[in-house]
Amino acid sequence: MAALGGVLLTAGNANAQETAVVVEESTFDVEQVPCKDIYTPGSWRDNWYVQLGAGMRVPLVEWGSKDRHITAIYNLGVGRWISPYLGFRFSALYGSMHYKGGDAMASARTANLNVDFMWDMLNSISGYNPSRAFSIVPFVGLGGTYVFHYRDNALANDRSNDGNIKGNQWLMPVSAGIQLRFRVSPYVDIFAEGRSTFYGDNFNNTVYGRPLDLDIAAVGGVIIHFTGSKFQRYNPCDYVNALSQANAQVNDLRAALATTSAALAAAEAQLPCPEVPETVTVEAESTTLFPTVRFKLNSAYVSSEEMVNVYNIAEYMKANPNAQIVVRGYADKDTGSAAYNMKLSERRAKAVADILTGDYGISDSRLILEAAGSDTQIYPTNDWNRIVIFAAPELP
Repeated sequence: MAALGGVLLTAGNANAQETAVVVEESTFDVEQVPCKDIYTPGSWRDNWYVQLGAGMRVPLVEWGSKDRHITAIYNLGVGRWISPYLGFRFSALYGSMHYKGGDAMASARTANLNVDFMWDMLNSISGYNPSRAFSIVPFVGLGGTYVFHYRDNALANDRSNDGNIKGNQWLMPVSAGIQLRFRVSPYVDIFAEGRSTFYGDNFNNTVYGRPLDLDIAAVGGVIIHFTGSKFQRYNPCDYVNALSQANAQVNDLRAALATTSAALAAAEAQLPCPEVPETVTVEAESTTLFPTVRFKLNSAYVSSEEMVNVYNIAEYMKANPNAQIVVRGYADKDTGSAAYNMKLSERRAKAVADILTGDYGISDSRLILEAAGSDTQIYPTNDWNRIVIFAAPELP
């Protein structure tokens, strides 16, 4: 990127007739950035979901390796995707388990809560696609399990400190699994997942043989997304052309400034400066101070994209401590009644004023709130009138 390095103005004495302008160009190395999309969550409220399911489980413990008994298990989970690739969830599982406890069939009940760390494999490999019909999501988890109502286990030998066979206990397992998701709509998925949970040797209240006990579960159900898949996209290369154009405009302005400065220096060297009568400037009665703050349909909420415009007005007010501004709200005429739109435009003006006073410390005595409703449409395009504008107060 080439930039205009400097302007050298050389003027002679009072009789000099020529002024030389030398423009030097300097070249700067610009670091190249990768042209790839970057996604961030727009708000902490986005990308949450709830999961409901049921399925079956089978414990693999020391005894009865050829006699497996399948029982029902129920699942409730709440999670969030913090990026298109990574997420977390709290997953609760409840059910009973049956296993061989000597000659009889033993049983127990379990209540389990895991924190699972999720990885969307297809988004990571093939790129983010919010409309993808099928997803593969491996996960690993840490959690706690409460096992209770041990019954009919003739081989139980896990004792508490008082020497008695334990009737219940807390365990801390680790787990791993994979989930398959099938998209039904932007807000609903059908899922099927398998999970293996690894315990110490005392999961079934019997310490014997293998050092690990394993609980395998298969669950299916529905996932409900509260906001769908919402991530903000950013790509550094989207701004390259705009920056290049801005740089070219800066260079043109510097060149024009150099030419103007040279002409001014030459004129000052030749002629004395004539006296010019003072010019009195009369301000317009109501001049709009841009930018404006735009709103969505039937909303008085200032979005994060519009906060920069409120910030700019706040900076203007801080730089001009004696200035007052009119904060005037509008509504579009094609939506709602005139009376409703008058209230809506009033709420929009107040929302902007509250940010100026609450977030930026602007005194409310410097703000004049006005509601124009939908009777006045300052833009020919209907949707553009869902705005708040800033104007200078009318002169007395």
